Parts: sequence; structure tokens; C-alpha cells
Amino acid sequence: MKIPEKAPILHADTLSQQQLTPELIGKVQGLIRKANSEYMYWDDLKYQSMPEGLLPEQAWFLLRMSRTIQSRRISLIDSKGNQFGYWLPDSVLREIHFIDQQSGGSILVDDPSVHSEEKRRYMIRSIVDEAISSSQIEGAVTTRVAAKEMLRTGRKPKDRSEQMIYNNYLSMQMIKKHLEEPLSIELIQEIHAFITKNTLDDPTWAGRFRTPDDEEINVFDSDGQTILHVPANASDVRALMENMCNYANSDREEEFVNPIIKGILLHFWLAYVHPFMDGNGRTARALFYWYMLKHRYWLFEYLSVSTAILSARTQYYRSFLYSEIDDNDATYFIVYNLGAIHKAIEKLNSYIERKQKEKKHAYRFAMKYPSLNLRQRTLLASALEKPYELFTIETHSRIHGITYQTARTDLLTLKEMGLLDMRKEGKKFVFTAHPDLAKKLEN
Repeated sequence: MKIPEKAPILHADTLSQQQLTPELIGKVQGLIRKANSEYMYWDDLKYQSMPEGLLPEQAWFLLRMSRTIQSRRISLIDSKGNQFGYWLPDSVLREIHFIDQQSGGSILVDDPSVHSEEKRRYMIRSIVDEAISSSQIEGAVTTRVAAKEMLRTGRKPKDRSEQMIYNNYLSMQMIKKHLEEPLSIELIQEIHAFITKNTLDDPTWAGRFRTPDDEEINVFDSDGQTILHVPANASDVRALMENMCNYANSDREEEFVNPIIKGILLHFWLAYVHPFMDGNGRTARALFYWYMLKHRYWLFEYLSVSTAILSARTQYYRSFLYSEIDDNDATYFIVYNLGAIHKAIEKLNSYIERKQKEKKHAYRFAMKYPSLNLRQRTLLASALEKPYELFTIETHSRIHGITYQTARTDLLTLKEMGLLDMRKEGKKFVFTAHPDLAKKLEN
């Protein structure tokens, strides 16, 4: 990935009073609104159409001035002692409003027609997707099919990549046990130890911060040569992380920070400091989820934000770089992550809509088979949509939160009714849709 070019360093005398006519100010305001809506950096702004008489460098100076005036500083500092900051342009406020609306009115939160078992399936799907995507962002190499098969059947991980995904899966469930706690050094280290178990080059790295005795680390591009980020000095890590905990736990009356924004800033903070030798990205994203759930944004139990990030990984890394290069302006990272959350919500809504259609389909043949329970009808609806999908007793048990024996009864009953076929693969029985399933149900 190409490192963004440095923006020009300009001073107050860059624009004279003669140049800043009311007409020019009126024209440049439109450009600034557009730049803030898309949150452009210099490498985009310089190619925009400029008002007559205004150079791109001068437009950048005016844009930076408008942003700096509205910026809030946070206690994260860089190696030169400069604080990071952010502000909330209209595009950010619009995204926050969208997320708040979805969180408050989600079909998963307050619609009584959505059965608790359905909610559990949606939640498990989200945890599985988040575990896979967050690990793949950090280099896990395995197919989603293989990873889902591992998690749904409960088999042990075969390699480091699968172990990363397995750890992420368990960590997404573990963090929910700590929602009543304030953020602490101990909790951060526990999350890291949980999420990196059996995946580190040195097992002693798990759950401990870097120290001056450790080898210095850098964040490299995928080529392994280009340094994208130089993390904080190891001697400063603990103090920076204590500052982060204080920031997360503070609730000052004079300055309200929306929990979504603060959660994103905690994600950025941990990744920027890079307190661990490895596993920082996975820990940062798990910390974001912890903070969202702690503040009762229950919709995030059903979202996989990392899946949206994985689909635009270069922009994810670039948002880090812009935030560091452009006067420590973390707004770039906020804008990117809000967009990823928006995509995750849209994907969830689409998934729910599809599953609700399946549910209606399932109820249509409930009249013919009144003895079938909702779990069995849902499975048949899925089998109709994906005739080659494999079903196992273990998977059915995990998805619906039922005992192995109950899951076994569900599937064997469908097999005895001629709706599913059964065969043995290794030591396990697998079930597939009968070739004439659709015809059987229609008749």
C-alpha cells in the first residue's frame, strides 16, 4: 500500500486579506462542505475543482483551519507529545443517528414475532462471521467454509489460522461476562491472552505488554518492507494504556462523548499504541465490541463489523495512516468505521429479511406436518434454499442451544419422514435434503 503523501505545511499568511473576498469565501465553503462530507485528505482534495483564484494548497489551509477549530482533543499522545483529536462533521452525525435508530428499533431487539431461537441463530452467525473476518484481517488463511464447519461441528483447530478463528469465537462470548466491569489493564490483558492462545511465536507474549527488553516492533505493509507505523515506545505503553482506561471509564458532565464514537476511539487507541508483541488488531476489535455491549448497544451482538472491514481492508489501514499523518486527526478513522458499521447493519437487515421469508415458507408446510417443531421447520426451509448443505447433530445442537439428544431426535425424525437423507462421514452422521424435498413438501 502506498503511504499517503504529506500535506503542505502552510501558515496564517498563506492567504492575504485581499484574497479572502466574500465571494471567494462563499465559493470555498461549498468545497469545504464536500471535503468534510467525504472526509478528504490532501491527496484527494488537491484534485478537486478549485474556485477561480484559489490554489489547492490554500484550499487545504482553509479546510484544516475549519477542522481544527471544531476539534476535541483526547489524552492519546504521539511520540512528540502531541494529542490526538477528532470532531463530528454532519456526515458523522448522520451515521450516528442511523446506528441509534437501528439499535433502538431493530427487529432483533423489540419485535415479539422473532422467536428467541431465531435470535440465537442470528447471534451465533454474527459471532462466527466476526471471528473469521477479524482473524483474516490479521493474516489467517483458511476458507470461510472450513472455518464455519470447524466452529459449528466443534472439531479442534487444525492449524494456526484455525486456532486464531477459534480463539476469536470464544473471545466474542467471553467479553460478555465482563460488561459490568470498568475497563482495566487486567481486562485488556485477559482479552489478549484469550484471543492469542496458541497463536503467538512466543507463548510468553500472551496477556502481557511489551517491555524495553523485548525486540522493537513496527507495523509493515503486506510487502514486509514498507513501515506503515512505528508504535509507542515500550516504556510508555503502560501509562498510555492507563490513560485509555481512564478515558473509557470517565463520564464527565461537561463533555458528552457518544458511546459509538468512544468505542471507535478505543479501537484506534489500542491499535495505535500497539501494547502487545502481536495480536493487537484482534484485541482492539474485541475491545470495541465489549464497549458497545457494555453501553447496551445490543444490536452489535448480531453484527460482524470486521466482515465489512475485511472487504475494504486497504481503506481501513489508510484511515489509520491519515489519522496519524494529518495532525493526529482521528476523524478519518471514525468516518471509516461508521461506514463499516453501516454496511454491517445493512447486511444484517438483508439476512433477516431472507430468513423471515424462510420462516413464512416453513409455516406454510406446518399445516401438512403439524408435529414438526419450529427448529425442524427452519431447517427444512434452509434445506430448500441450499439443497447441498450438510446438517449435523452437533451443528443443530449448537445453533438452537439444545441438548445433543434433542438435536438427534429432530434430525432422525425428519429422516424417518423421508425429508432428509443420512449418511456416515468418518465418525459422524451427516444429513442432507432429500432430492425430492421440494416436491414432497408441495404435495
